Amino acid sequence: MSQVHKFDSTILREYDIRGLVDKTIKTTDAYAIGRSFGTVIARDGGTTACTGYDGRASSPVFEAEVAKGLADCGLKVIRVGLGPTPMLYYAAKSLDADGGIMITGSHNPPEYNGFKMILKKGAVYGTQIQNLGTLAAAGDYASGKGTLEKRDMLDTYVGRLLKDYQGTTPLTIAWDAGNGAAGEALKKLTDKLPGKHIVLFADIDGTFPNHHPDPTVPKNLVDLQKAVRDNKCDLGIAFDGDGDRIGVVDSQARILWGDQLMLVLAQEVLAENPGATIIADVKASQVLFDGVKALGGKPLMWKTGHSLIKTKMAETKAPLAGEMSGHIFFADRYYGFDDALYAAVRLVSYLSRSGKKLSDLRDAMPSPLNTPELRFPCAEDRKFKVVEDVRHRLRGAKSVEVIEVDGVRVLAPEGWWLLRASNTQDVLVARVEATNEAGLNRLKAQLIEQLKASGIAPPADL
Repeated sequence: MSQVHKFDSTILREYDIRGLVDKTIKTTDAYAIGRSFGTVIARDGGTTACTGYDGRASSPVFEAEVAKGLADCGLKVIRVGLGPTPMLYYAAKSLDADGGIMITGSHNPPEYNGFKMILKKGAVYGTQIQNLGTLAAAGDYASGKGTLEKRDMLDTYVGRLLKDYQGTTPLTIAWDAGNGAAGEALKKLTDKLPGKHIVLFADIDGTFPNHHPDPTVPKNLVDLQKAVRDNKCDLGIAFDGDGDRIGVVDSQARILWGDQLMLVLAQEVLAENPGATIIADVKASQVLFDGVKALGGKPLMWKTGHSLIKTKMAETKAPLAGEMSGHIFFADRYYGFDDALYAAVRLVSYLSRSGKKLSDLRDAMPSPLNTPELRFPCAEDRKFKVVEDVRHRLRGAKSVEVIEVDGVRVLAPEGWWLLRASNTQDVLVARVEATNEAGLNRLKAQLIEQLKASGIAPPADL
């Protein structure tokens, strides 16, 4: 029997593995992750796996250990090197690998790192990730003499991104890589795209010296907004630390949130795929779902979580899906995984070819009043029970309609409110949206009442 290994209980998450370098996650963990995931691949009849890594200081060492663990399961390991997470996904798809592991801390602070995994048959999450811990704890590994091969995929990946650019009018665009793993790919991409490109912070640096690489937080977009104003850009585009989430601002430097961006992208997709299903997570504005319907599409509200969205997308054959967090998934002409660089190419291509201005498209959208995503503490063993209690109290209420896809989304004539438990943290998540101030206050009051009834102190921003 192989040597047993026990992971720190905090690192095996719902959608990935993540922890503090040299504290909760070490090189021995990286090897065990490669060995246990390689075992899953090998026992399912697989023979090949890809690895890639981001710009954090610990990532090259972790990648080497993961690759060794995979090879010790008898697999052929194709090491695609430094780049964004979607480059690893693309490599696994285009090389027909049976699985892949990306070493990345995503948008977490520099002292973190982690691992994202894919299998040929789909996303890896939930019990599949917990199962890796079980295999390692038992030392129950596949064994064999595999091979290691380095293959640079960056130029091939960028070439694939460019393939779906169909623009006609050159645009002026500001880009912010946030010193994340997308930087080198972004430089190669903008060198080949028509138009004028102002590229910020493309040097890959895992200490993130300029700002935190999370484009869903407004303060992280300040540099991009300034560049858009200073250079009179048509739009600005930002990426998170590993390039699978996108942030966008228009020519007036106004932020387009994930659901607003989805509505823009859906216009082209539905024009080419009439009646198609478009998926968005339960946190998205009603404006998106109504907008998709108005464009002739079938809106589908689904659970938050990129692995869950990918799985539903494959099941429904939806050509486009997205989350408020900026994960955008194209199966239309692409592979159905979240790729912020690809989403950027499709956005720029559509605006260039259609002659439409992003600021005009944003102005044309209804502007409901809404809170941001509110996250507030709730003990791990309480959070799902609170949501269940609220759900139970609301069942049978005549004045509201309750959607139970993921937590509770309560619909009222003036808008909606949402309460759900985070799958990745000990927090509850809430959001409220209404057509007017009075409606917003009414719905906030309903949510506050439900939280208090479950013994939860409402967050101050409610």
